[in-house]
Amino acid sequence: MAEPSTIARPYAEAVFKLADGAGKLAEWSVALANLSAVAADARVRAAVGDPNLSAARIAGLIVSILAGKLSGDVENFVRVLADNGRLGVVAEIRTHFEALKNEREGTVDAEIHTAFEMDQGQLADLVSRLEKKTGRKVKVRVSVDKSLIGGVKVLIGDKVIDGSARAQLGALENALKA
Repeated sequence: MAEPSTIARPYAEAVFKLADGAGKLAEWSVALANLSAVAADARVRAAVGDPNLSAARIAGLIVSILAGKLSGDVENFVRVLADNGRLGVVAEIRTHFEALKNEREGTVDAEIHTAFEMDQGQLADLVSRLEKKTGRKVKVRVSVDKSLIGGVKVLIGDKVIDGSARAQLGALENALKA
């Protein structure tokens, strides 16, 4: 069986072309986030996996849950996914779509894990340095992780910049063992 990422890619590319052509990248981004959240719900996953429910009924369920939040194009997309049994890969579709959107907009997503809350000045300085390093505008999500002991850990795509005290202590431990 194909990987979910492989299945999701063509759907994401088609949606991206549609959204980009209509100038609605932001709207589709929000819609895919909403769809992804609904599809991740255990009750919805159970309904999607129920062989007694038709694709039309499952699509109707999802559309009704998100009533008023979906455009006609997004509702049609939900029906296409349901008809093809692909509602289980909505999260991967969203991931691929966001990567294409970021590429178009010249941005990159970054996750910043910090041992302590950062003030706005510290965060702005870090974002500025990351933008210089990547050559792109950086959109950040910040979370506090006390297990880092001190410092920060930054994830940008598949790259990790680990400036945490925990990582430095681990490196020191390995050096002492050698």
